[in-house]
Amino acid sequence: MQALRELQQTQGAILGQNGIPTSFGNAAAALEAVFTGAALVDRSHWGVIEMTGGDRLRFIHNQTTNTFTQRQPGEGCDTVFVTSTARTVDLATVYVTAESLLILTSPGQDQRLMDWMDRYIFPADQVSLANLTQSTAIFSLLGPESASVLKKLGVDLPSDLPYGQNQAVDLEHVSVRLAVGSGLALPGYTLLVPAEAAASVWQVLTDASAVPAGETLWQQLRVQQGRPAPDHELTEDYNPLEAGLWQAISFDKGCYIGQETIARLNTYQGVKQQLWGFELTVEVATGTPITIQDEKIGVLTSITATAVGFRGLGYVRTKVGGLGLRVSVGEAQGIVVDLPFLSRGYLTVNSAASR
Repeated sequence: MQALRELQQTQGAILGQNGIPTSFGNAAAALEAVFTGAALVDRSHWGVIEMTGGDRLRFIHNQTTNTFTQRQPGEGCDTVFVTSTARTVDLATVYVTAESLLILTSPGQDQRLMDWMDRYIFPADQVSLANLTQSTAIFSLLGPESASVLKKLGVDLPSDLPYGQNQAVDLEHVSVRLAVGSGLALPGYTLLVPAEAAASVWQVLTDASAVPAGETLWQQLRVQQGRPAPDHELTEDYNPLEAGLWQAISFDKGCYIGQETIARLNTYQGVKQQLWGFELTVEVATGTPITIQDEKIGVLTSITATAVGFRGLGYVRTKVGGLGLRVSVGEAQGIVVDLPFLSRGYLTVNSAASR
């Protein structure tokens, strides 16, 4: 990966403590590329776990919230690891290949999930785990011209491929795993690249007009899009229904860890708090209470600065309201907004309180 870092620095990268570029000194151009072109983000600090063995589909089916037993090679989806009481552990993306499952975890969660799953592997289970994080680079193309970038490199994909669809493709003589989906509610693709070829793949993508973008922009987009993250929105204080991850949950599958609690919350409409976005007037710290007339109704979990002000994520009690609700967050005034990454099942987003 050293060659990749050196290449990125020649492109203007400022590296963070984790070695990932925080920016390329091109914030305006990178943001414009996200919405009109194609931006390229290095997500190599995210985790990759490989699961092999004849029982792998059954095992992941029984461990997480989405359904897997009937999935075929080339398919993929988001799924949530939860505790026995349905508290969130991590939101992961699983790619099904002919030989294995490739599990893309949030940053810093790979070993935690390895240990988590290992506790449930019994001697009779035909399941093996391998941590590929250090040997895999992860890149995401974001933006409406992402497919055009790939087409320049000889990869011509149909426009109607479903989210998570993945295949092995050749990029300048390097075999990479290419999957539909940018990791956000934005058009794009995710590439899993052998670490030894990371620099050459990054080079051909930027040569094909992908604009390099740093972690600062990714985090800004994450908050604006509403993707929950560990240690912020994904903690044992919240369940995946509260976190707006209904799209990653199957309510028709059989027993899995946390299933009884999730089924009960859905059946009896028992979601007591929901994750929302906030437009804020000034910057405040995460953990700041969200209030209405000095009554605490929730808590701020993430915040970011944007070109049009501050944007945040936070949980609000369901019975108080939602979309359009005017709140105070410390010294900031705010209004509740819905975000494209979030889904809510039976819950309505048009529930602003009249208080």
